[in-house]
Amino acid sequence: MFSNKALKSLLIPLIIEQFLAISLGIADTMMVSTVGESAVSGVSLVDMLNVLIIDIFAGLASGGAVVASQFIGAKNRRGSERSSGQLILIAAISGIAVSAAVLLLRRPLLRLLFRSVEDEVMASALTYFTVTALSFPFISVYNAAAALFRSMGNSRISMISSLVINIINIIGNSIFIFGFGMGVAGAALSTLLSRFCAMAFLLVRLSVKDSELRLRLRNMIPDLSVIRKILYIGLPSCFENSLFQLGRILVVIIITGFGTAQIAANAIANNLDSFGCIPGKGLQLAVITVVGQCVGAQMKDEAYFYARKLMKIAYALTAVANILVMATLPLTVPIYNVSEEAQHLAIILVLIHTAFAIILWPSAFVMPNVLRAGGDVKYTLAVSVFSMGMFRIVFSYIFALGFSLGAIGVWCAMVMDWVFRASMFVGRFRSGKWIG
Repeated sequence: MFSNKALKSLLIPLIIEQFLAISLGIADTMMVSTVGESAVSGVSLVDMLNVLIIDIFAGLASGGAVVASQFIGAKNRRGSERSSGQLILIAAISGIAVSAAVLLLRRPLLRLLFRSVEDEVMASALTYFTVTALSFPFISVYNAAAALFRSMGNSRISMISSLVINIINIIGNSIFIFGFGMGVAGAALSTLLSRFCAMAFLLVRLSVKDSELRLRLRNMIPDLSVIRKILYIGLPSCFENSLFQLGRILVVIIITGFGTAQIAANAIANNLDSFGCIPGKGLQLAVITVVGQCVGAQMKDEAYFYARKLMKIAYALTAVANILVMATLPLTVPIYNVSEEAQHLAIILVLIHTAFAIILWPSAFVMPNVLRAGGDVKYTLAVSVFSMGMFRIVFSYIFALGFSLGAIGVWCAMVMDWVFRASMFVGRFRSGKWIG
């Protein structure tokens, strides 16, 4: 169903897209670091919340992507176009609603979560959160449109849109941070503008006549039957994604109690570790398209074949990426304008992450998307909720506070979470219960 050439055409742009998406956060953190350690810490705290919100949008987008992929696999053009319109509608409404709620509650929310941070850090966080919240409708619709292009196997378009975001963001950062001296507000404003431009680009491309999932206004009139299909897969993914990020936020709250240096080190490590996850994140998206189309076409043997093939690719590329991250630490960590204490701790955290990611990350985070593409969303949700609560949160408190390990303890608990997820998801795949 998918030749090696077709898989290459799908995977390479997806991996490049993930690199570009991660580079966006890296650029903000590095360029804001020129303002000072408090600015880096404030932006990193808000980024945790922003990722939580964006992952909710990504969960909805993945639900629409699975539905669209299955319609495409079944050669149902009308259903494909209908699912496209309904997904964009859901994305727009959810983006506007979340943006309004965040703008209304941003101050008490930040005070509730990060009450122990210094005043300068809180001021930076509030500024960054206020401006980036305005971009939530844009990033929500953007994620939905990008997911639709990937459903068609056209990952090149979403890659180009990620390039657009990065170019505009870097230019905007240069102008607003360095030219106008706007600091954190400048970084947030350039992010807002870049997300709007990327969303507009994808919507225009989705509306052209030759698009397999052509966006038409008539298909955006609410259709409850299609909306239910999207939400059946999308809502568990939203819930799972949001719980995952919420768990990360809760453990970062622990880290904030250990001082600004540990907050900054955690932010730097998250930045650098993300490069090691780039191939895996690309494969996460690819398996939804490939396995989803196989399931839609009622080709179970092919679904198994491509799932195994893509997992092997995920492991090989994840190993290469993480080895490169480890090898380049002496060059990358000093780029950040933070204290020696923060740099030293960041190196330790990166080494913990990269060493175990090579062994566990694809099974823990790519494999569940294989299961979702087969419609097995309840199992992945149950495993993720239990693992996050028991290992990521409970053991973070035990290691970080009970054994006074700070950020290192939090990252050790993360590894325990990965071990449990990987064993449960691989076992489910082998059982065959994930596909109807």
